[in-house]
Amino acid sequence: MSGLNKHINQALSIAPLATFRVAFGFMMLVSVIRFAYYGWIDEFYIQPDYHFSYYGFEWVKVFPPAGMYSLFLVMGISALMVMLGRFYKIFITLFFLSFTYIELIDKTYYLNHYYFVSLVSFIMIWLPAHRSFSLDAYYKPSMSREKVAAWMINIIKLQLFIVYFYAGLAKLNYDWLIEAEPLKIWLASNSHLPVIGQYMDELWVAYAFSWFGAIYDLFIPFLLINKKTRIPAFAAVIVFHVMTWWLFPIGMFPFIMILSTLIFFSAEWHKNIQHRFSRLFKVKNSVVQHRAMKGAPSWQVGLLGVFMLIQLIMPWRYLNYPGDLFWTEEGYRFSWRVMLMEKAGYVTYHIKDGEHGTSEEAYPSDYLTPLQEKMMSTQPDMILQFAHYLEKIYLAKGIRRPEIRVEAYATLNGSGSKKFIDPTVNLLEEEDNFSHKRWILPFEKHERTATR
Repeated sequence: MSGLNKHINQALSIAPLATFRVAFGFMMLVSVIRFAYYGWIDEFYIQPDYHFSYYGFEWVKVFPPAGMYSLFLVMGISALMVMLGRFYKIFITLFFLSFTYIELIDKTYYLNHYYFVSLVSFIMIWLPAHRSFSLDAYYKPSMSREKVAAWMINIIKLQLFIVYFYAGLAKLNYDWLIEAEPLKIWLASNSHLPVIGQYMDELWVAYAFSWFGAIYDLFIPFLLINKKTRIPAFAAVIVFHVMTWWLFPIGMFPFIMILSTLIFFSAEWHKNIQHRFSRLFKVKNSVVQHRAMKGAPSWQVGLLGVFMLIQLIMPWRYLNYPGDLFWTEEGYRFSWRVMLMEKAGYVTYHIKDGEHGTSEEAYPSDYLTPLQEKMMSTQPDMILQFAHYLEKIYLAKGIRRPEIRVEAYATLNGSGSKKFIDPTVNLLEEEDNFSHKRWILPFEKHERTATR
């Protein structure tokens, strides 16, 4: 145990952690500016009349327009200050709180890299990433440090390892490896691209992308850790993520992963980068105190240890649920299943007046944005949430005992359209929780189109 403790607390150069802070802050600042530039603050948070909350976080509500713009402004300023390393502890905490609050408002917009950002920003609250190559260290040289405990750098590497390795494990399924789905569907839509477009509807290309994607995710963290394979591995990181950015609309995720993996490079490499950066901007380096930081309090190490243990366990919770994971999506979020399915559906709500026996139909498009409707129609928990939202609307109309059932169909990875939700179940009698939703109709794998 003493050997493990020695390895965890071994003094390492702080340079990789400082570079990561700068890169992370820069990426988040660009992301906030990009989000505002495209008008998504208004489109995603202000225009919708209803937001799909996460279970247990129903108290997270959207602010009025001025409040939402102010919240994004706080997030943007925080990202800038994290990048510069000024009043770091305050602004990394503000960034984590503002970013995570915004992401909890509506699960319509859930993305794996948003989840990654929340996790990393929480971890960074507890790391001394501002003790070098920062304005904090520049204005107060006595706080600068040359070395930190090894775990303070390795915890970021571990988080990246989890993202990649679990994404690779998730690809070890029949659809991805044997059917090359959903890449057969997605790649064919890129036939218009110059040079490579003519190959995008070739079957062998879909299989090549599928198998390479699985192998890449499974092995890239190991190759990045190994000094001998690090350079070609990072080249693969660049090629892989630039290619996915070119072919698929996945926003900032590829660039976040490219810059984040720089933390695997040696301390000397990071010092060289920081030195060149300082010379470029003619910034005089602060006097570095040539000693390691004192060890973190045991409660802090324990907190982050439990936090990382949860990250290792979370992706496996789907094993508690029966049925096809991609069909039920129970345990799907927060598990690093990236771009694994093509799913579409539609839902019509049937509202019955339990007192007078009259009935009518309600269409989600009358209440939701197109993106909300698209995401809701394939996710059972959101279908249930919207039923309870409609209940409030119809109670306000004077219907005392409304009953709501749905006619819902969905298609998964090229399968034909199938009935999704039991149409006999009154969804108002069902509550959203972590239990299996028995009213999701089963999906039989052998029913998928055999000719694909």
